Amino acid sequence: MAKSSKSVSTAINIGISEKDRATIAAGLSKLLAETYTLYLTTHNFHWNVTGPMFNSLHAMFMAQYTELWNAVDPIAERIRSLGHAAPGSYAQFAKLSGLPDAPATPPKAMKMVELLTEGHEAIARTARSLFPLVEKAGDEPTADLLTQRLTVHEQTAWMLRSLMED
Repeated sequence: MAKSSKSVSTAINIGISEKDRATIAAGLSKLLAETYTLYLTTHNFHWNVTGPMFNSLHAMFMAQYTELWNAVDPIAERIRSLGHAAPGSYAQFAKLSGLPDAPATPPKAMKMVELLTEGHEAIARTARSLFPLVEKAGDEPTADLLTQRLTVHEQTAWMLRSLMED
Protein backbone atom coordinates (compact mmCIF):
# COMPACT_ATOMS: atom_id res chain seq x y z
CA MET A 1 0.00 0.00 0.00
CA ALA A 2 1.38 3.40 -0.99
CA LYS A 3 1.93 6.05 1.62
CA SER A 4 -0.15 9.19 1.42
CA SER A 5 1.67 12.09 -0.13
CA LYS A 6 -0.25 14.66 1.87
CA SER A 7 1.70 17.85 2.33
CA VAL A 8 2.14 18.98 5.91
CA SER A 9 2.19 22.75 6.26
CA THR A 10 4.82 24.18 8.57
CA ALA A 11 3.65 27.77 8.13
CA ILE A 12 2.70 29.48 11.35
CA ASN A 13 -0.66 31.22 11.37
CA ILE A 14 -1.50 32.15 14.96
CA GLY A 15 -2.74 35.65 14.24
CA ILE A 16 0.58 37.41 14.90
CA SER A 17 2.62 38.60 11.92
CA GLU A 18 6.02 37.05 11.24
CA LYS A 19 7.67 40.43 11.85
CA ASP A 20 6.00 40.81 15.25
CA ARG A 21 6.73 37.18 16.18
CA ALA A 22 10.41 37.71 15.33
CA THR A 23 10.63 40.93 17.34
CA ILE A 24 8.85 39.40 20.34
CA ALA A 25 11.04 36.28 20.14
CA ALA A 26 14.15 38.47 20.11
CA GLY A 27 12.95 40.29 23.23
CA LEU A 28 12.11 37.02 24.93
CA SER A 29 15.57 35.70 23.99
CA LYS A 30 17.11 38.62 25.90
CA LEU A 31 14.77 37.87 28.83
CA LEU A 32 15.81 34.21 28.71
CA ALA A 33 19.52 35.10 28.61
CA GLU A 34 19.17 37.48 31.54
CA THR A 35 17.13 34.97 33.54
CA TYR A 36 19.75 32.27 32.99
CA THR A 37 22.59 34.67 33.84
CA LEU A 38 20.87 35.69 37.07
CA TYR A 39 20.16 32.02 37.83
CA LEU A 40 23.90 31.24 37.57
CA THR A 41 24.87 34.23 39.69
CA THR A 42 22.29 33.39 42.35
CA HIS A 43 23.40 29.75 42.46
CA ASN A 44 27.03 30.89 42.72
CA PHE A 45 26.13 33.15 45.65
CA HIS A 46 24.20 30.31 47.31
CA TRP A 47 27.35 28.20 47.25
CA ASN A 48 29.72 30.96 48.31
CA VAL A 49 27.87 33.14 50.82
CA THR A 50 29.55 33.51 54.22
CA GLY A 51 29.08 35.54 57.35
CA PRO A 52 26.54 35.96 60.13
CA MET A 53 23.58 35.82 57.70
CA PHE A 54 24.80 32.59 56.09
CA ASN A 55 21.81 30.39 56.98
CA SER A 56 19.12 32.86 55.94
CA LEU A 57 20.89 34.00 52.75
CA HIS A 58 21.87 30.46 51.77
CA ALA A 59 18.21 29.39 52.02
CA MET A 60 16.91 32.56 50.34
CA PHE A 61 19.33 32.23 47.44
CA MET A 62 18.30 28.58 46.99
CA ALA A 63 14.63 29.55 46.74
CA GLN A 64 15.55 32.29 44.27
CA TYR A 65 17.75 30.19 41.99
CA THR A 66 15.13 27.42 42.00
CA GLU A 67 12.47 29.90 40.89
CA LEU A 68 14.78 31.26 38.16
CA TRP A 69 15.60 27.72 36.98
CA ASN A 70 11.89 26.97 36.71
CA ALA A 71 11.36 30.18 34.71
CA VAL A 72 13.74 29.46 31.84
CA ASP A 73 11.70 26.65 30.29
CA PRO A 74 8.43 28.59 29.89
CA ILE A 75 10.32 31.52 28.35
CA ALA A 76 12.16 29.25 25.90
CA GLU A 77 8.97 27.39 25.04
CA ARG A 78 7.17 30.66 24.30
CA ILE A 79 9.97 31.57 21.89
CA ARG A 80 9.47 28.18 20.20
CA SER A 81 5.69 28.71 20.09
CA LEU A 82 6.35 31.90 18.15
CA GLY A 83 8.28 29.87 15.57
CA HIS A 84 11.84 30.77 16.54
CA ALA A 85 14.78 28.90 18.01
CA ALA A 86 15.49 29.58 21.66
CA PRO A 87 19.09 30.50 22.49
CA GLY A 88 20.76 27.94 24.70
CA SER A 89 24.52 28.40 24.83
CA TYR A 90 26.72 30.39 27.18
CA ALA A 91 28.01 32.35 24.18
CA GLN A 92 24.49 33.27 23.07
CA PHE A 93 23.43 34.17 26.60
CA ALA A 94 26.52 36.37 27.09
CA LYS A 95 25.81 38.18 23.82
CA LEU A 96 22.10 38.70 24.56
CA SER A 97 22.17 39.47 28.28
CA GLY A 98 22.60 42.95 29.65
CA LEU A 99 23.55 41.52 33.04
CA PRO A 100 27.16 41.15 34.13
CA ASP A 101 28.53 37.70 34.91
CA ALA A 102 29.05 36.76 38.55
CA PRO A 103 32.28 38.17 39.97
CA ALA A 104 35.21 35.73 39.76
CA THR A 105 35.87 36.24 43.47
CA PRO A 106 32.72 35.90 45.58
CA PRO A 107 31.83 39.26 47.15
CA LYS A 108 30.76 39.83 50.73
CA ALA A 109 27.19 38.81 51.58
CA MET A 110 25.62 42.26 51.39
CA LYS A 111 27.33 42.97 48.06
CA MET A 112 25.75 39.73 46.82
CA VAL A 113 22.36 41.03 47.94
CA GLU A 114 23.01 44.33 46.15
CA LEU A 115 24.08 42.60 42.91
CA LEU A 116 21.05 40.31 42.95
CA THR A 117 18.75 43.26 43.57
CA GLU A 118 20.22 45.03 40.54
CA GLY A 119 19.79 41.86 38.47
CA HIS A 120 16.13 41.43 39.34
CA GLU A 121 15.44 45.10 38.65
CA ALA A 122 17.20 44.86 35.28
CA ILE A 123 15.13 41.83 34.28
CA ALA A 124 11.96 43.63 35.35
CA ARG A 125 12.92 46.49 33.02
CA THR A 126 13.59 44.05 30.17
CA ALA A 127 10.22 42.34 30.66
CA ARG A 128 8.40 45.67 30.91
CA SER A 129 10.03 46.95 27.71
CA LEU A 130 8.35 44.16 25.70
CA PHE A 131 4.78 45.10 26.64
CA PRO A 132 4.13 47.75 23.96
CA LEU A 133 4.88 45.36 21.08
CA VAL A 134 3.19 42.40 22.76
CA GLU A 135 0.05 44.44 23.32
CA LYS A 136 0.11 45.83 19.75
CA ALA A 137 0.46 42.30 18.37
CA GLY A 138 -2.35 40.95 20.58
CA ASP A 139 0.03 38.37 22.04
CA GLU A 140 -1.81 37.58 25.26
CA PRO A 141 0.22 34.45 26.15
CA THR A 142 3.45 36.44 26.09
CA ALA A 143 1.78 39.28 28.03
CA ASP A 144 0.73 36.75 30.66
CA LEU A 145 4.25 35.32 30.86
CA LEU A 146 5.73 38.81 31.19
CA THR A 147 3.25 39.74 33.91
CA GLN A 148 4.22 36.63 35.87
CA ARG A 149 7.93 37.38 35.47
CA LEU A 150 7.48 41.02 36.48
CA THR A 151 5.64 39.99 39.62
CA VAL A 152 8.45 37.65 40.67
CA HIS A 153 11.32 40.02 39.85
CA GLU A 154 9.75 43.09 41.44
CA GLN A 155 8.85 41.17 44.61
CA THR A 156 12.29 39.55 44.84
CA ALA A 157 14.02 42.91 44.34
CA TRP A 158 11.86 44.40 47.11
CA MET A 159 12.76 41.56 49.50
CA LEU A 160 16.46 41.88 48.72
CA ARG A 161 16.35 45.69 49.08
CA SER A 162 14.69 45.21 52.47
CA LEU A 163 17.82 43.42 53.69
CA MET A 164 19.93 46.46 52.87
CA GLU A 165 17.86 48.98 54.83
CA ASP A 166 19.00 50.13 58.25
